[in-house]
Amino acid sequence: MKRKKKIGLSVGVMVLVFLIIIPLTVGLFNHFESTPENITYESEVYSTDSVDFLYDLTYADTEGEETHEQEIFDEVFQMIDEAEEFLLIDMFLFNDDYDHGDPELDFPALSDELSNALIEKKSENPDMDIIFITDPINSFYKTYEPPHIKNMTEAGILVHQTDLAPLRDSNPLYSSYYRTYLQWFGSSSSEWLPNALRPEGPEVNLRSYFSMLNFKANHRKTVMHEDSALVMSANPHDASFYHSNIAFKVQGGLLEELMLSERAVLDMAGVNTSVFDDFEVNIDEPVDGEYEVRLVTEGKVKKQVLDMVEGTAAGDAIQMGMFYISDRDVINALKDALNRDVHVQMVLDVNQDAFGNEKIGIPNRPVAAELMDNEKTPEIRWYESHGEQYHAKFLMVQSDDEVTITGGSSNFTRRNIEDYNLETNLTVSGSADSELMSEVTGYYDRIWNNEDGTYTADYETYSEDVWWKNILYRIQEDTGLSTF
Repeated sequence: MKRKKKIGLSVGVMVLVFLIIIPLTVGLFNHFESTPENITYESEVYSTDSVDFLYDLTYADTEGEETHEQEIFDEVFQMIDEAEEFLLIDMFLFNDDYDHGDPELDFPALSDELSNALIEKKSENPDMDIIFITDPINSFYKTYEPPHIKNMTEAGILVHQTDLAPLRDSNPLYSSYYRTYLQWFGSSSSEWLPNALRPEGPEVNLRSYFSMLNFKANHRKTVMHEDSALVMSANPHDASFYHSNIAFKVQGGLLEELMLSERAVLDMAGVNTSVFDDFEVNIDEPVDGEYEVRLVTEGKVKKQVLDMVEGTAAGDAIQMGMFYISDRDVINALKDALNRDVHVQMVLDVNQDAFGNEKIGIPNRPVAAELMDNEKTPEIRWYESHGEQYHAKFLMVQSDDEVTITGGSSNFTRRNIEDYNLETNLTVSGSADSELMSEVTGYYDRIWNNEDGTYTADYETYSEDVWWKNILYRIQEDTGLSTF
């Protein structure tokens, strides 16, 4: 009898070790591990006269007709055409994945158009280095090679699917087990399971889903050549074509900083990056430029956002356009700002549409309800969707006749600004009456006030305060068991 008890106890201890202690140890090690070099990066401040603001908008015109204004990818194609020395591109979604069998879904072939433009550029300039960094979601985590990416590789373009393993885990309850046991199965090209991103195929496999459930990404959206760089919220994803987005184009010394931050993505994977040593950017900076610009990535985006919000005083204004907001520190900082009599306005996506699929409003509707329950409340308007998304990501502060705005790829969520995803933002400051800031504030006023069309709806139109959604959002935000 004693021997049986001892055997049973030994088995129980082994189960405890393998199912709890080892994964917990692995998870804690990864959580406290430092980020790779030059990941989570903050540049010095640069003085420049060369900053442009661009945007895409989908809205209903005065006749009620759906209207699209597109600037961002027009600029991307212009930059590809202008490049003479090199092209360095980092894009998250770069595919035509959506349900092609749904007759209501029909989008321009943006991913093919972009890949063809790069292939043509390489053909015309065979000695030009073109580096394209992207996320493994585009191959369903290296299950298959999409034709447009294969064609780029065969044309001599260096395409790198980001190695996400060195990044911290945003979904530790799952990733601790994945790192301990599942990652050793590697990737596979076998195809036998339905493709959740593209229902008509190609099919994928269990190892594909093992990777996907880590919920981590290279979420950056940047383009640069020797003369200028574009940092944006837009993806070259066919089904994202009509999303409303923003972008900043810059020149000068900041290009070296952006190149350093992109090189770090390849260094993180052990890729030979000596080709970067030959990249030279054109720097012609004024001593006292009209605008101050700074590059911030990953966790430094959060630092920048909190510095901006916490630095406001009574009478200042905070204005935000955001696809996702859920980070608790940002939300609490906004509450504190409201209680200091700072004027806060927010244009938020309703979180109801995702490429033909309906979402349940998380996290924006629970967060908006929480903010509206504050002692002093913000003004909130919802962007009116026509099936697309208000995909902009920016925070603007107006104080003492100066405007500071930070914008780019970063949603204000734990995953996006806590050193989990790869992200890139630019922060720009200038006089409120400058040409750039007049364009930025004019864009905001246009959508807030529904000038010459319908862009936004009153808060009450989509307000929602549902107890279980409030709880679900908090659990998902705190644990990482979500895709936002």
